[in-house]
Amino acid sequence: MSHSVYGCLMAVDRTHVLRSAAATLSVKATATMDEVARAAGIGRATLHRLFAGREALIRALEEMAIAELEAALDGARLDEGPADEVLRRLVGAVEPVAPLLSFLVTENQLFEGEEQHEGWARLDARIAALFRRGQEQGVFRIDLTPAWLCEAFYGLVGSGAWAVMDGRVAAKDYQYMITELMLGGARRSVEK
Repeated sequence: MSHSVYGCLMAVDRTHVLRSAAATLSVKATATMDEVARAAGIGRATLHRLFAGREALIRALEEMAIAELEAALDGARLDEGPADEVLRRLVGAVEPVAPLLSFLVTENQLFEGEEQHEGWARLDARIAALFRRGQEQGVFRIDLTPAWLCEAFYGLVGSGAWAVMDGRVAAKDYQYMITELMLGGARRSVEK
């Protein structure tokens, strides 16, 4: 087997393990490394070879989430159209990564490294810029800072994901409920 084929197989295996770990930890944040390995269909020793421990696994999950969220922001076309319409697209675009985001937001911040901090800062800046643009367009309230609206967005996305996973909210209602609550609180009222 050539090194390039072997490297590709290792990447696929690592990706499979990360996706499985994300699904497992999103449902049960306290899952042990043994439970993560079982869910991925591998042994604990194999998991340990890929990720030296929980901290390394969390860092890898965070890197994956940052990359997926950046792709979602790209897909939502943040600079195209009125800010409230963009927010609707953004909620739909981040829905697939919302359970992982929810887990990472609640995970111990001791695991956050400098690379992840820079990644979150890039995401925050892009989302805050959307809210700032909405304020400049007169669509969003100006008494709430873009930074606060960004944090509220993360909170609603994460809470919505937990509610769907827990069966308290239908998955088909996820996007509507988050968008309507976010816009209901962020939208600037028209004075008569």
